[in-house]
Amino acid sequence: MLSEVLLVSAPGKVILHGEHAVVHGKVALAVALNLRTFLRLQPHSNGKVGLNLPNIGIKRAWDVAKLQMLDTSFLKQGDVTALTPEQVEKLKEVAGFPEDCADHEHLAVLSFLHLYLSVCRSQRALPSLDVTVWSELPTGAGLGSSAAYSVCLAAALLTACKEIPNPLKDGEAASRWTEENLELINKWAFQGERVIHGNPSGVDNAVSTWGGALRYQQGKISSLKRPPALKILLINTKVPRSTKALVAGVRSRLLKFPEIVAPLLTSIDAISLECERVLGEMAAAPAPEHYLVLEELIDMNQHHLNALGVGHASLDRLCQVTMAHGLHSKLTGAGGGGCGITLLRPDLEWPEVEAVKQALTSCGFDCWETSIGAPGVSVHAAASLDAPVRQALDGL
Repeated sequence: MLSEVLLVSAPGKVILHGEHAVVHGKVALAVALNLRTFLRLQPHSNGKVGLNLPNIGIKRAWDVAKLQMLDTSFLKQGDVTALTPEQVEKLKEVAGFPEDCADHEHLAVLSFLHLYLSVCRSQRALPSLDVTVWSELPTGAGLGSSAAYSVCLAAALLTACKEIPNPLKDGEAASRWTEENLELINKWAFQGERVIHGNPSGVDNAVSTWGGALRYQQGKISSLKRPPALKILLINTKVPRSTKALVAGVRSRLLKFPEIVAPLLTSIDAISLECERVLGEMAAAPAPEHYLVLEELIDMNQHHLNALGVGHASLDRLCQVTMAHGLHSKLTGAGGGGCGITLLRPDLEWPEVEAVKQALTSCGFDCWETSIGAPGVSVHAAASLDAPVRQALDGL
């Protein structure tokens, strides 16, 4: 077991192009969002394992000796397979939860326990440690916050239990694991995601693990070569929506108007492929005309998504406000409210960006200036983290 404090972070994600079309076998491009989730793991000798999630006001601790005595044989050592519903019920007993609880707060705790008990079973005795996780990502906004949480947990626990080496060398601010170790982190993170979401696609945890940009089609995930880090505004309309209902709505529109909707989905697929091609060119030598193409693709995709019936008045407002400043936006994720993204060209001056942010904020939206194509899961030296992040993790 490691003796020093571990600091790990992982990014959220946005869908750049291909939302809804991906459900029907088309390509989606998912990119890492440089709003991150941070984890601090502190080894202890107090005989307890603690979990602190300040964003959602959860603080739990368990007696390691009691956990050690439980029959956790249902969690097979090194076996990265999904939990059955019966095993989830057993985990709830371990956590001390009532049987009927299924909210996200409880699921975050179950996900932690599952990973802790499974990954740390290789140790002679379960380790005593404290884990604090704090995030810049809003939860439930379709930005992959639960995946970033699962990836941070998997990376920290695997490293603490020496299943994978700590890649951070003395004097380095941050470091990343090898490809082989990232594969293992991703596998375990997917199990954490399954506890929270039941049957996730695996895209969110893959983006959070590898960072950059990924292409997803019919269950196959592949990394794009060194995509450029593009600056964006991320806007949360704060309008709640049901992904399930929106997906069902597109499906029924496809059945009702196949000759109209099928070509729309094919067109969205072509937008994703064209964007992938442009990002590939930009990795080699970015030019101003690339941004013009990206902006056109954003506009076309947004119109298509409206035609599929997943737009919303709040998203129309967002697009109008940014267009008045000469900027281009689209929804990201399920639509029907939720979040949107606005591309920021590199030639934009600071006052212009501030003016757009103020206009969006005055509509009642939350707004972040960030980037996409961010690095995946990383381990950090304490001194390299910003003061607000360190304070949040230290529980101040």
